[in-house]
Amino acid sequence: MKLKVCGMKYIKNIQEVAELQPDYLGFIFYEKSKRNFEGIIPELPKSIKKTGVFVNEHPEIVISLVEEYALDAIQLHGDESVAYITELKKQLVERRTLFLEENKQIKKKKNRHVISEEPIEIIKVFGIKDEFNFEILQPYLEFVDYFLFDTKGNERGGNGVAFDWSILDQYPFKKPFFLSGGIGLENIKEVQKIMNSNLPIYAVDINSKVEIKPGLKNSNEVKIFKNTL
Repeated sequence: MKLKVCGMKYIKNIQEVAELQPDYLGFIFYEKSKRNFEGIIPELPKSIKKTGVFVNEHPEIVISLVEEYALDAIQLHGDESVAYITELKKQLVERRTLFLEENKQIKKKKNRHVISEEPIEIIKVFGIKDEFNFEILQPYLEFVDYFLFDTKGNERGGNGVAFDWSILDQYPFKKPFFLSGGIGLENIKEVQKIMNSNLPIYAVDINSKVEIKPGLKNSNEVKIFKNTL
């Protein structure tokens, strides 16, 4: 079971949480978010996948930030269509190919934007409230690596409320997914139940429920959550 800690914002806190070795760290590039990230991402262990979270962003800007921060994964938290994802992946492949051709001997140059030598993971988010029609996921199956199911609320994530996880019993696909939305120490037993089910849950995504304030994680709570999980 993988662990993603999302909504990172402050350098020292990023370093503290990174020491706990989560599998993913999420950085939100969305100006309307209280956790919008600006600045420098400190050097992280290679085992941690830097994930950029975007909401209906222009593909060119996504690509630019992928290069600037050497992101390993892209989380699409808006209303992105299959056509959007197809175009984004096409541009990623083109830029990656160009980068590899220019840097066959040198993997990274100082003061130069880079793009990962590995394919960038694509995570598509869908919000769930009281019910959900999983058939709308069908067109995306071929084009994304993972789904992420979050609570549908006023904010584009970070609402601090869990949706009815029993809805996931109706999930008909083998495509692995992240579970998100109001997850913290108080409901970790329910998370463990889903982990032990036949559902293809790949990762747990924690955010607001382990925060001191928006963007500032309680590293001790993250540590307890990870060890318990």
